[in-house]
Amino acid sequence: MSETQATETGPTEAVERHSFGAEVGRLLDLVVHALYSEREIFLRELVANAADAVDRRRFGALTDSALALPADAKVRIIPDKAARTLTLSDPGIGMGKDELAQNLGTIARSGTRAFSQSLADAKPEERPSLIGQFGVGFYSAFMVADRVEVTSRKAGTDEAWTWASEGQGEYTLAPATRAEPGTDIVLHMKADAEEYLEPIRLETIVRKWADHITVPVTLVRDGEEVPSTKGTALWRKSKSEVSEEEYTEFYRQVAHAFDKPWATLHWRAEGQLEFTALLFVPGMKPFMAVEEQRESKVRLHVRRMFITDEAGLLPSWLRFVQGVVDTEDLPLNVSREMLQATPVLARIRRAVMAKVLSELKTRAKDADAYATFWQAFGPVLKEGLWEDAEHRQDIAGLLRFRSSTQEGWTSLADYVARMKPNQEAIYILVGDDTEALKRSAQIEGFSARGLEVLLLSDHVDAFWPERMDTFEGKPIRSITQGGDDLSAFEPTVSEGDAPADLADLLPKLKEALKDDVSDVKASQRLVDSAVLLSAPAFGPDLQMQRLLRRAGRGAGGMGGGMGGQPVLELNPRHPLIRRIAERAAAGEDVGEAAQTLVDLAHVQGGDPPRDPVAFARRVAAALAQG
Repeated sequence: MSETQATETGPTEAVERHSFGAEVGRLLDLVVHALYSEREIFLRELVANAADAVDRRRFGALTDSALALPADAKVRIIPDKAARTLTLSDPGIGMGKDELAQNLGTIARSGTRAFSQSLADAKPEERPSLIGQFGVGFYSAFMVADRVEVTSRKAGTDEAWTWASEGQGEYTLAPATRAEPGTDIVLHMKADAEEYLEPIRLETIVRKWADHITVPVTLVRDGEEVPSTKGTALWRKSKSEVSEEEYTEFYRQVAHAFDKPWATLHWRAEGQLEFTALLFVPGMKPFMAVEEQRESKVRLHVRRMFITDEAGLLPSWLRFVQGVVDTEDLPLNVSREMLQATPVLARIRRAVMAKVLSELKTRAKDADAYATFWQAFGPVLKEGLWEDAEHRQDIAGLLRFRSSTQEGWTSLADYVARMKPNQEAIYILVGDDTEALKRSAQIEGFSARGLEVLLLSDHVDAFWPERMDTFEGKPIRSITQGGDDLSAFEPTVSEGDAPADLADLLPKLKEALKDDVSDVKASQRLVDSAVLLSAPAFGPDLQMQRLLRRAGRGAGGMGGGMGGQPVLELNPRHPLIRRIAERAAAGEDVGEAAQTLVDLAHVQGGDPPRDPVAFARRVAAALAQG
């Protein structure tokens, strides 16, 4: 409580001077200078308090008709550049002398909080939606004002009082007059805060933070009152009350988009956890790639009042989802913009994510419609395979891929259903371009045996298989990692001539290439191509090795370092390999041929040769010899 230091009396008025409560003296400077990161927050706090006061009066009028609100109840914002004052006026419940001293003279004592506690026995539908909880928002006014005056008349009384302070440790209370119940707050603006006397600036702030509160807010501009809020929280309505056009308009507003939403999720959670949500999945990829923005920007509201879009309501791999979540009972810390990691917020996050995943699973049943979503946001969704072990299997069911044997998109479940009876693994091939993968030498042996290979070309495809190594008990295996035994599968097409004898060739190639490859062997995986490079059976596949090289972390021109040296595989049926094998059997030197084979494999895999000049020289010489 405050302490009265002096009293000035007169015939009709008395000005009382008080010191702030001891706790205010210690904390007021912190509130003004360190609590809020944005000065404009002061207007949100004062509008929120005004809206609370109106709601309190509306609630009281349910049992006391003398408290009835005027028909045009609203919060008025009145800037006066000449006087350098900003006034906020509301027709709310108002405060008497003692309440002004208690609520404004002692920090962290909130009339709203006390009033909320008094509603324990009231029916839920009768309770007003009150915003303030901690009683510190009012003091944010001192961030922009060097003096604040509050004139208030409590509804149901004829007496008004003015509370005034310069935020320096004391305040005054004096009798005043006010024609109607309610409160006027007058801010005498600091010299460096005159921007908050500009109507356009004020309107922007109100639209940002308080556009959907229930009480209308008007701004006096050029002597006329103009509406500053829409006052309609679309998410608070039932779905039957909202048209598709209204959904689309709101989506475009919150997402800053021009398309129509691909999916609209509108629901209310009730029970131990209560919140309302209106979320949208965009219909097209935004101009600003979602890959460049890693955080979810779903807006968090508390009782209609915007709090932040940085609450992390959805994980980064669902950051394409836009919209609003509004809760009634989320605890906040004193800054209101900095959320505590409360269990309530954690439960809201889990519930919202579960709802979005459920919606995606349902819509994935319509292959054509889901393809539109997948092409826009599939790469982002795949990030969850790497980041989120808890939901990895849920995400896996939503994945779609191009295939070496199927048209359009296919799922992992569909792939497993098509697997050959003796096929043990799900085969994948990762690269930069799907069309190039279809022509890759890596796929020839699998295609010749009717084995399906999934073709992955998104940036994240090089990473996630390391974390999700199985699906429905089937290992996921990159075919660029050597060791796949295809002998269990009979070719469905002719593989050409009988294989050449490589007994003399292989040891000579191994010796010539000992610094470039870890092994040279005959391959079952080639049909039309002469050679290919494969990664060791354990460690990163070829695409990961390419990424490591591009990042400067690989060692050696052939993808050594973390992945080890690759394996050179030869097609013993190919005329080129047959010819080189004959030369080796005749005792000829095959060192030049060995270097050419490695560079051919490198180029064939989409990489440049180790030494382009030397490679061009060898090819030219071979062509000259016929």
